[in-house]
Amino acid sequence: MEKTNGGDIFLKPKICVLKSDGTNCDEELYYAFEKVGGDPELVHINEVRNKNVRFKDFQVIAFPGGFSYGDDIASGKILAVEMVSFLKEELENFRAKNGVIIGICNGFQTLIRTGLLPFGSLGKMDATLAPNDSGHFECRWVRLKKEKVNKCKFLQGDENIGWFAVNHGEGKLFAGNETIKTIEQSGLVVFRYVDENNRPTQKYPNNPNGSINAIAGICDPKGLVFGMMPHPEKFVDLTQYPNWRREKIEKPHGLFIFENIVKFARVAK
Repeated sequence: MEKTNGGDIFLKPKICVLKSDGTNCDEELYYAFEKVGGDPELVHINEVRNKNVRFKDFQVIAFPGGFSYGDDIASGKILAVEMVSFLKEELENFRAKNGVIIGICNGFQTLIRTGLLPFGSLGKMDATLAPNDSGHFECRWVRLKKEKVNKCKFLQGDENIGWFAVNHGEGKLFAGNETIKTIEQSGLVVFRYVDENNRPTQKYPNNPNGSINAIAGICDPKGLVFGMMPHPEKFVDLTQYPNWRREKIEKPHGLFIFENIVKFARVAK
């Protein structure tokens, strides 16, 4: 609970960290939200399907990184089908109250395959996350730049450049030319892979998967659904980054994302 100078009292936002069989970054995501003042809860999707837990009781739904259902068929595909087939009404009601949805890595793949990203068309895929151009799983640190102008309501402000971990085999954002054009013109790009000069790049390994226009993270047109391939939850403590002393980093580069989400989602009492 937090009290502002104006006397308003805010409750910690409740965050549903949604997991399924195979999910493996749920505890890291839980820790990141808890560290910045959120009230996370680990929820198995079966609890929602059985109606023991309802999305309406949360302010944020967070889809963690891989590998849901072993990434059978395609990364995030089975979980996406489950969401659209059995929890569509739950999701629509949550979106109607302007709840925040975030997906990281496998969670991003799931949001793409539900159609929630890029255009909020639940049940209709407009883009995909294809296998990496390298032809293999990528596990490395990459540099990202947050776009100064974008639609994401909780990631506004100046450009932000930092190091993020990637761990994926299917991370290449791919869509038709018109779809990519609409994504760009609508301000839906939130993060891009950049080179040592902080310029968006298609070159490997700075762009680890060959994603079109170096896109690493996007949001929906309402700015409330956000997904990214790199893992911000893996750099919320300084010592999680191997060169934290050598580069004299003052603040973990992934922390601001969770700080902004929690601040945006606070509930007035």
